[in-house]
Amino acid sequence: MIGRFHEVSVHAPDLLASLAFYERLGFVQVTAGEAFSHPYAVVADGRLAIGLHGGGLESSPTLAFVLPDLGRRLLALEDAGIAILDRRLGEDVFNEARLDVIGQPLRLLEARTHSPSALAPAETSRLGWFEEVALPVRDVASARAEWERLGFVPAEEGDDPYPHVGLTSDSLNVALVAAPMLHAPALVFQDTNLKSRVEALAGRGFRFETRLPRGLDASRHALLLAPEGTPLLLTEAP
Repeated sequence: MIGRFHEVSVHAPDLLASLAFYERLGFVQVTAGEAFSHPYAVVADGRLAIGLHGGGLESSPTLAFVLPDLGRRLLALEDAGIAILDRRLGEDVFNEARLDVIGQPLRLLEARTHSPSALAPAETSRLGWFEEVALPVRDVASARAEWERLGFVPAEEGDDPYPHVGLTSDSLNVALVAAPMLHAPALVFQDTNLKSRVEALAGRGFRFETRLPRGLDASRHALLLAPEGTPLLLTEAP
């Protein structure tokens, strides 16, 4: 209903520092268009694109989706009872709109703002397999209902690798977790041998956080913070 997942958009005040950080992790820079007036770069692995925005974001991170014929599709969303917070439509502007799902901002774009990654879906960064975006919510049941209204479908729920309710679209998984565990959305990566991966990253000079989110087992989880503050949560695959 809201289109195809495009990128996780983050506010990167020091864009060059963030860009260098992700490239050290094995992400590759892809060609970005000129849709935005602010500085903008994009890094990607085979599954995930991260848009580094030097400005122009109301909230960070924002999940961006491409929805062609945006003006007409926004009317359909409103007919379905979904509130559009802001929109910019016209022949002389880049068409986009903004909405909110229980505190998580979404951005709907009429067209792509960068080229697809040249990497195959199975090609990963040094963080491992991108699994999902973990979203802290106060009321999991209400959040689940709102995501389902947008076309996401239940995937699974349980306590591994952390207590969550999972939903999926054709190109993005989200995990709803109780707010006390996470204080901010996190990008979650998995590996069957987390210890080796963490050791390899530490050997490259990456420093992991010494304190994990509440309830996470240090033997099965590790946390990196990107220069712009994005949490990158590494977990051991079930």
